[in-house]
Amino acid sequence: MSSATAVPEIDVAVSKRQSTDEFDIGVNERVPFFQALALGLQNIFGMAGMFVFPGLLGRAFHLPVDQMAYLYAVTFIVCGVITVFQSVFLLRLPIVQGPYAGSFAALLSIGLIKGSNLGAAYGSFCIAALIWCLLSIPIRHVSLISFFTRYFRSPLISGGIVILVVIQMSSVSLPNWIGNPATPGFPVISFCAGLVALSVLMILTLWSGPRMRRFAILIALAAGTIVFSIFKPISLQAVFTAPWFVQPRWFPFGFALRPDYIAVFFLVLLSANMGSISLYQMVAAWGREPIPASRMSEGIFAISLGSVLAGVIGGFSTIAYPDNVGILRSTRIGSRYATLAAGLLLITLGGFIKFDFLLVLVPMPVLAAVATLLFGIVLVHGINILVKVEWNDRSRMVAGLALLVGLSGLFVSPDVLSVMPLTLQLIMKQPIISGGLILVVLYSLLCRERPPAAE
Repeated sequence: MSSATAVPEIDVAVSKRQSTDEFDIGVNERVPFFQALALGLQNIFGMAGMFVFPGLLGRAFHLPVDQMAYLYAVTFIVCGVITVFQSVFLLRLPIVQGPYAGSFAALLSIGLIKGSNLGAAYGSFCIAALIWCLLSIPIRHVSLISFFTRYFRSPLISGGIVILVVIQMSSVSLPNWIGNPATPGFPVISFCAGLVALSVLMILTLWSGPRMRRFAILIALAAGTIVFSIFKPISLQAVFTAPWFVQPRWFPFGFALRPDYIAVFFLVLLSANMGSISLYQMVAAWGREPIPASRMSEGIFAISLGSVLAGVIGGFSTIAYPDNVGILRSTRIGSRYATLAAGLLLITLGGFIKFDFLLVLVPMPVLAAVATLLFGIVLVHGINILVKVEWNDRSRMVAGLALLVGLSGLFVSPDVLSVMPLTLQLIMKQPIISGGLILVVLYSLLCRERPPAAE
């Protein structure tokens, strides 16, 4: 019997050896099989982007229904494969990888440029991901990423990046909860159904026992869906007419390359890596796990491999999802075997399109309302990291400029953006790129403390 199978399953009892103040169940501890499945499903429902980005991209390019279903399927599969790698093979932390808003925005923007198409977008995206794979390969526990990650040892950098990640990802939370006049149930039904889900989640998280808290998000989503369906019945016709299985295809939208597009996607992947590194450190600290630069390089290598896969079969690059990090604190279960279950479920569900459609039936306002709370939890933890900073004129200048530029970029007029070069447009619209680059560059130039040496 291997050492992995010899580890005893843990239910409510907490191991004194591995439990932490933040987790009732530690990173390397197991949960019973059916609880792991339930927690994995809960993590899937926590990824609002999973249910938003494929549909939005498909509608923007007027794709037929079967291709939109294909987008959903490969999005699940890519996220599942990388989540498995992060949980047990490379990073070995309870990290769930979800579709990254930045890659969605870049694919949409580049694909819609006059004279361009999705083939040029995905081809350039794939090459940029291959470059990141080469940069992040750990050789004798050292890679170029190892030197880059030294800066994230500073609470000023890691806390600021976490906040910028949440600012960017918040575009799929409150706006989708409120909806728009074309959204079914807008405004009263959508808002009330989301409010019910949010209220149930808060009540169960704060006042229920440990066992009930583990399923709080699933229960909240079910309650919100029931309320929504009372006023706006949900049809199962899409599930019945959908095919059973998906067959991944090589470059389903074509393949073409442009150097300027590759540069844009390189920056997009840089932003995803920056955000993920900060969340890796946060989760490792919660679980009291060592996280040397070489280990983080392995995590970035996994993300880069996933991005290559996404470019080949037509998905999105991934990022460590803030709302799934929020789930870790909400449930107090830090087991990487629970996130392994999430990864395996994502792969399985991605292969069965009928089940994909069934998951998509959960109303967007309900998902977005729950995501709003989970994003908020991670935002507060980012602020808590900044409390550890030794504030002075230089650190206040660095953090203040980076955060304000990142946030303000979201409010630049579309008319102004339209006259800017494509690369600058994408930088301005993504806080993690604009604010993150300012944060890292100014920190290296102005802050006197030297980053710790790579481990």
